[in-house]
Amino acid sequence: MRYISSRGGAGSTDFEGALFSGYAIDGGLFMPESIPVLDFTTLQTWSSFSYPELVKQLCSIFISPELIPEPELYDLIERAFSRFRHKEVVHLSRLKNGLNVLELWHGATYAFKDLSLSCTGQFLQYFLKKRKKHVTILVGTSGDTGSSAIESVRGEKNVDIFVLLPHGLCSKVQELQMTTVIEENVHVFLTEGNSDEIDEPIKELFADKDFSRKHNLMSLNSINWSRILVQIAHYFYAYFQSTPFMDNLPLPVVEICKEICTPGFLFFGVAGCIAQKMGLPIELVAVVNDNDIVHRAIQHGDFSMSRTVKSTLASAMDIQLSEGLRSYTVSDEEILQTMRQCKEDNHYLLCPHTATAVCYHYKHSDCHPSICCLAPASPVKFEDAVCKAGLPLEVSSEISKLKEMETRSCTLKRGENWAKILQHQIEAVAK
Repeated sequence: MRYISSRGGAGSTDFEGALFSGYAIDGGLFMPESIPVLDFTTLQTWSSFSYPELVKQLCSIFISPELIPEPELYDLIERAFSRFRHKEVVHLSRLKNGLNVLELWHGATYAFKDLSLSCTGQFLQYFLKKRKKHVTILVGTSGDTGSSAIESVRGEKNVDIFVLLPHGLCSKVQELQMTTVIEENVHVFLTEGNSDEIDEPIKELFADKDFSRKHNLMSLNSINWSRILVQIAHYFYAYFQSTPFMDNLPLPVVEICKEICTPGFLFFGVAGCIAQKMGLPIELVAVVNDNDIVHRAIQHGDFSMSRTVKSTLASAMDIQLSEGLRSYTVSDEEILQTMRQCKEDNHYLLCPHTATAVCYHYKHSDCHPSICCLAPASPVKFEDAVCKAGLPLEVSSEISKLKEMETRSCTLKRGENWAKILQHQIEAVAK
């Protein structure tokens, strides 16, 4: 399997090249040169697979055995999922009135990004040890990506990771999951800026080709193909769990609904569309909060930026630079009401991001009976939102301990040259 740029201006590369490059040289994203279409027999066979088995099947299609032999590939995936708290890794909760919620948050940081980044971390280590190479990872995060990326490489001698997050705009738990990691290879920066602004210094350092090459810069943000690849399995598993009987053609269509943001769009849009192209009969619905550039672009062709990015209950979605598919927009009050309704109906607590998607189900269940909502995070990461909804929250001891742990971070103040500060820090660590 070869990979080419979505902009068509770069040559092809293999999975290893796509993994370490992030962006293609022309600024595009690496995408598979071809996407196989699965026949009915294959879909029928896959329908009984566990989530890890689906990841193995998909990775074996898109990663050449010459790069990672299949037995070793399967072992890497097993290791990646060994830290997950749920025996199924991913779990579907079947609730009242046809509501299906796919829980993607049983990993180390209680967020869906643990799924793809735990695998990506294993793939990285496989190639780094084989090539005797060191890399410097740059990550901008609006909430969950940073902590998941840190967990995937913490303590590794051949990796240094630099993470930028917007101070005060993530939930307290999200922030603590990053700042309490006291490892020599982990470097966390709290910025006086929003999630869009923290991407600028990272782009600037990647644009400096000499510096980027010298320090082997790479990204673990959503643009990395390895993350998108693992994400495809979410859609297959969601479909098969929501459609237990697959005896005849045509197969039933299932709507898969997810809150969406800029890094989430690449997960939702690209991975979901690839699953569709592989023959999975799903329809994709993107639900956004009050930062609704996705909804405006789809419904009205308005891709203009608002003057400010609003701080909302679904903080990981407080980003504007994105694209999307069929869409729906939800307010903060609707998020809170959905959390209350689901708790009352099912004794089931949603995080505010999951509630954004479930709100769509409550408003459209009559005309769209087969819906699966993807749950990207556990409610324990959003204590403030749960309190605003007036709901009780049981916090695990693992999360409670975060508030008592030592923290370490640097601050990037507004007006400072963040790219220059990052450059100096990377050079100092390299020495």
